Amino acid sequence: MLYPIELRAPNPRLLTPGQLPALAGPPEGFVSERLKSRNVPTDYDLLERQVRGLLEDERDLIANAANFSAFVYAELPAINWAGFYFPAESGLVLGPFGGKPACTRLPKGQGICNRAFDEKRTVVVDDVSIAADHIYCDSASRSELVVPLLVNGAARGVFDLDSPELARFTAADQAGIERLVAAFLDSTSM
Repeated sequence: MLYPIELRAPNPRLLTPGQLPALAGPPEGFVSERLKSRNVPTDYDLLERQVRGLLEDERDLIANAANFSAFVYAELPAINWAGFYFPAESGLVLGPFGGKPACTRLPKGQGICNRAFDEKRTVVVDDVSIAADHIYCDSASRSELVVPLLVNGAARGVFDLDSPELARFTAADQAGIERLVAAFLDSTSM
């Protein structure tokens, strides 16, 4: 069976839900392995130990960001994108990530990632279709969690997670992912 290719915004644009195409999903009754484990609570203690072990002998930003993104993308259920954006003159620029291709640049003052970066706080959006400042890089994303990378009180980037599920990120997920980002920062020269 063939599946339609999703439409992506090649450049960040704010789209309304009415502008998004209706997408055919997998066959009825299909549940991916990544989604099946969603009903099991995530063991963030174990994940934090694994992150620290993965990054313990490396301090390089790019190497650690690449491994961290790949690890989180592989280990957390119901995630369709996990990655970094770093500051650039015009806003935020794409860093290492796991998932489908993403928006390369997020203009200053636009989007959830810039909000988390500017406000220096984690932002959780349960339904991106009603978030006026959401930038659609993947039409399959339904919820988002963005953690700022804070070093001595200064924002040095963000770690962004997207999910195809509405309200995917609980308070426990937020606290756990903030711990994982703290472990990344402890292991990385920024």
